[in-house]
Amino acid sequence: QNIGDGTYYHSGLMAIRAAVSSGVNITYKILFNDAVALTGGQPMDGELFPWTISKQIAAEGVGRIAVVSDEPEKYSDNLDWAPQAEIHHRRELERLQLEMREIEGVTAIIYDQTCAAEKRRRRKRGLYPDPARRVFINEAVCEGCGDCNAASNCVAIRPLETALGRKRVIDQSSCNKDFSCLDGFCPSFVTVEGGALKISAPPVVDSANPAAGLPEPTPVNIDGSYNILLTGIGGTGVITVGAGLGMAAHIEGKGCAVLDQTGLAQKNGAVMSHVSISNDPDTVMATRIGTAMSDLVIGFDMVVAAGQAAINTMSATRTRAVINDHLVPLAAFAERPDMPLEAGGYTNVIETALGNGKADFFDATQLVAKLLGDHISTNVFLLGFACQKGYLPLKAASLEQSIRLNNVAVEMNLRAFAWGRVAAHEPDRLAELVGPQNNNDAPAFNLDQFIEDRKRDLAAYQNAAYAGRYYKTIESVAAAENKVSPGYINLTEAVARALYKLMAYKDEYEVARLYTDGRYREKLRAQFDGDYKLKFNFAPPLFAAKDRVTGQPLKKEYGAYMWQALKFLAPLKVLRGTPLDPFGYLAERKSELALIRDYENLLDEIVAKLTPDNYGTAVELASLPLQIRGFGHVKSHAIEEAKAEEARLLAAFRNSNEMSVQAAE
Repeated sequence: QNIGDGTYYHSGLMAIRAAVSSGVNITYKILFNDAVALTGGQPMDGELFPWTISKQIAAEGVGRIAVVSDEPEKYSDNLDWAPQAEIHHRRELERLQLEMREIEGVTAIIYDQTCAAEKRRRRKRGLYPDPARRVFINEAVCEGCGDCNAASNCVAIRPLETALGRKRVIDQSSCNKDFSCLDGFCPSFVTVEGGALKISAPPVVDSANPAAGLPEPTPVNIDGSYNILLTGIGGTGVITVGAGLGMAAHIEGKGCAVLDQTGLAQKNGAVMSHVSISNDPDTVMATRIGTAMSDLVIGFDMVVAAGQAAINTMSATRTRAVINDHLVPLAAFAERPDMPLEAGGYTNVIETALGNGKADFFDATQLVAKLLGDHISTNVFLLGFACQKGYLPLKAASLEQSIRLNNVAVEMNLRAFAWGRVAAHEPDRLAELVGPQNNNDAPAFNLDQFIEDRKRDLAAYQNAAYAGRYYKTIESVAAAENKVSPGYINLTEAVARALYKLMAYKDEYEVARLYTDGRYREKLRAQFDGDYKLKFNFAPPLFAAKDRVTGQPLKKEYGAYMWQALKFLAPLKVLRGTPLDPFGYLAERKSELALIRDYENLLDEIVAKLTPDNYGTAVELASLPLQIRGFGHVKSHAIEEAKAEEARLLAAFRNSNEMSVQAAE
């Protein structure tokens, strides 16, 4: 039974007492996260600590008690724990749960870790230690399998679209330094210790206030009440903006009611803040904005703004909207790493609800990053935009005073607010300063160029003969496709992507090459300044320790000396596939070589039996290897799923071919 520390304090202890007295078999998992996290991070009533919890539940008759923490070394020796309390690292949680479920009576696990979102908030205020340590992903090594998302469910792991598919990148602005993403079974994660993030230089302007000289915006009139819906995701400051609007209304002597709907706010879930402002502070209307009752929707996140709950509040005759169309995946991204992330569908939903010309869409995240070097103040930028447009019933001076009273990153937020006003009134001036946005700047896909690039990559991976093997196969498939479906390239593209993925499998030599060929160093220098050190997180297959529960290899942190080992290992790729290759005898490497042979045999059959009737199935079959991602047990699981799907599709392909032959006869 999971129970938070806030619930434990006000009533949960009585439930534990009842469980002990009734003799039930149950393990309580008591989360001590130092805040009432679900409803916004309020402080708990009274004083409570893990050691006092252990003594309380021991006094109630709880049997075995385990304490897990991400920093078990932080406990001093003079703390007064219950006699049976055991201290463990959080990585032992699964083992402890399996053990405790076999113990009769009531047992307990106290999970001691400060709420990640609260850590981030407190660090901004200088109230929590901020370790000079960051996680950085080598995108060339990353397979895009999403195991890091599954391990951490962290808001800072974002998708990175590349020519070779979707990878992962750490959003340093929202990283809470929990470091649980390192538990993902992947060698692409490096920890950077020391140094500092390199902040891009903001554009030079004549005045400290970019909005100096702009006309003062005219606040919109209030007819009874003015309803503002703020939509976003957890941990990005949605609630803070709602509170800021309330303070600005108070400064002007207006009435304001704010209703925050946080949901799964701590895990990148949807958050909405309903703000209702009236001229009379003694006349505050209903707090929740009803159907078709919003006057303004500010979409800090477009996915939430296009959700049914937000759309229900919109009216084509009443509502205006300001939407940040920079897509950030919601919590579901952790479970669906390949979920579509395209803006068009969300934009259409909002425009359908409001009508043309009633919503302003732009990538505020990208603009703020260019203007301030960090996108953390994007929400305040959008507030400034709405203010200058005259969509708010509040004066700019009141909103600026509210920002000062909040007393968090005041100067940055004031500049973000000012730049938002500039974006509303002088978009051309802003475009000159920051350059064009990149929303539609991606070049069109060129299959011939893609194949040439992959041929060059495979030559660097192994040698020219290996690259020639790839190219010869692609030519054979392209010829068959052109014969059966002239003008189509779907099959050739699928094979070009999938065969490259299989042939460029990331063994020890390739991981070493991708770290030491210079490209990764360039990316590090582009993002970090100062004197920093790197630590690698690897699970070397020949000597990695095994997890006592799962039996899977455990990752371990290695110091900068690993650079020399990687430099030594990279040129040894010449051993790949020969009897002298020590890694070639591993089951995983044998499986990867078998995948290439099996796929080439499959392509021979596709080329020989391709018809217009089975063309679509052939494309699906050829694309299956793209689903095989990850390392170790993650990849093995993906192979099992792909092979099962291959059997189904291959049967359909052959059946379609037989039917075509019979029809021809």
